[in-house]
Amino acid sequence: MERNALAHTRVLVTGGGGYVGSHVVLALLDAGLEAVVFDNFEAGYRDAVGEGAEIVEGDIRNPADVARAFEFGPFQAILHFAALANVPHSFEDPEKCYAVNIAGGLNLLATARRNGVKAFVFSSSAAVYGPPERTPIREEHALNPISPYGFTKAAFERVLRDFDAAYGIRSIALRYFNAAGADPAGRAGERHDPETHLIPIVLQHLAGKRACVKVFGTDYPTPDGSCIRDYIHVSDLAEAHVLAVKALAAGAATTALNLGVGRGYSVREVIAASERITGLKAKVIEEGRRSGDAPVLVADPSRAQSVLGWAPRHASLDAIVADAWRWEARGTEHGR
Repeated sequence: MERNALAHTRVLVTGGGGYVGSHVVLALLDAGLEAVVFDNFEAGYRDAVGEGAEIVEGDIRNPADVARAFEFGPFQAILHFAALANVPHSFEDPEKCYAVNIAGGLNLLATARRNGVKAFVFSSSAAVYGPPERTPIREEHALNPISPYGFTKAAFERVLRDFDAAYGIRSIALRYFNAAGADPAGRAGERHDPETHLIPIVLQHLAGKRACVKVFGTDYPTPDGSCIRDYIHVSDLAEAHVLAVKALAAGAATTALNLGVGRGYSVREVIAASERITGLKAKVIEEGRRSGDAPVLVADPSRAQSVLGWAPRHASLDAIVADAWRWEARGTEHGR
């Protein structure tokens, strides 16, 4: 994207120290935007925030903290990542999940309204769909989330539609499938505690940090019996957010868009790709299915391609794993 396309655009990024948020901040800065990161760093990392972004530390649940972040404006757009994103934890502590993901989001929207911000990009999730009735999944698919986390994402999408109808705040909700990989230039990568995503779990095992890799379910109706997921490179996700800011600046209507590649890979294929990239052999332990795991989750990303003019640049599984492995190897060298 040309740097002058969004010149002098100043944006607020909540949760900019997290995995996806930190990569989006890098993409915003690369595109010539001014970014202010608002994060409590409970799950994110201060050192993950791209150089050149301003940082305001605070909690989205606290209206005073949110108001303080807006003192760094005026902002032409908000990109909202601050959320509790761990599905199992959302079952264990739904009160906190709702407080952060819904009440915190409302604090942000109310403050945006008072400050005249009319463009909002929301980090949503394929979890809004629940078990798919058909794949690939289109945006018209019924929303039937089965976790508190998925429900909060679907509910906040509804809040955004209502805020557009009542107050004219236009939004684009980006429904991620499986974000993976790391910045190809090595500036950022995946750091969760605990880690729940398959690719870093496999790579941590191959780096000697885990005893084995567990495959949950070997009898799914898939070619090799393991679950299939649509893995999208985190840098491609980040580029879509920059394009969403540009689309809203050009007058785009409120909508929700899938972000995926449109092709799925099984758990066993991910392990094989990781072995291929690293030259190492994984110790695999097979276990029973986990509750709530769908056999296949694959996006139809055609609407995002049409609305945003977006297409993934790093679509191959090997490219995603290679970037993730470079980040993992670098972290091992530095004691991370």
